Amino acid sequence: MIVELVCVGSELLSGITLNSNAHWLAGQIAQSGGILRRVTVVKDDLGEISSAVRESLARSPDLLITTGGLGATYDDMTLEAVAAALGRKTSVDQKAVEMLKRSYARRGLDYELNEVRLKMATIPEGSAPLENMVGSAPAVKIELEKSGIFCLQGVPGEMQQIFNDYILPAIKKKVGHFFSKEVNCMVRGVTESMIAPALQRIVDSNPGDALYLKTHPQGYGENNVPQIRAQVVTRGTDEDVVAKRLDAVVATLQQEISKLGGKIVS
Repeated sequence: MIVELVCVGSELLSGITLNSNAHWLAGQIAQSGGILRRVTVVKDDLGEISSAVRESLARSPDLLITTGGLGATYDDMTLEAVAAALGRKTSVDQKAVEMLKRSYARRGLDYELNEVRLKMATIPEGSAPLENMVGSAPAVKIELEKSGIFCLQGVPGEMQQIFNDYILPAIKKKVGHFFSKEVNCMVRGVTESMIAPALQRIVDSNPGDALYLKTHPQGYGENNVPQIRAQVVTRGTDEDVVAKRLDAVVATLQQEISKLGGKIVS
């Protein structure tokens, strides 16, 4: 299950807002067995969004997820841009209108569905609205021959609800049974450059998608001794195989560290 993200929002490029949506989605996708191949961040610009969507679809991911730009304001233009990328028009969708009405009713709001608010129910032709149980604007799903597109809200709580209700089940269904196990080892007396050749040998001896092995420098401790954190993640569809691979990699790593005069302290 190959996934790409297009995150929309000028605030993400100006340093005003941290892209926490991409961070959260990356973790959820990885834990469920999907592979997040690329994250693209673009400003609130019709041409930029449309271009990013076309470029992503040209790579034929299983899923393309966009975040942001589904609201009622002038700079919310994701759905219009996605429609342009697909060569489609947008129109007011009656199911999306009913979803808006229910969202206001749930919160006891008596809003008139004027032109501004109906913008949130104006979606690409051939797409399906997905009910937003947290906020107002529906999310949107589009099925293409090679890829599925989900356009999600930028508000984290709303985005997470749609992902959990609609996207996560789709990923799990395609991936099937999936297990992931992780160990983090604090290492003293070894630098990244010292351990790098051993890491390469370990990675090369395992299937590419089954092992993630990464070192994170932690500076220098007492007596100027170097410290690193070694992160070991094993993944697969057989829980026993995943667990045994993790144990084997950690044991090999420990041997290599010992040869270099270092030690795992935790």
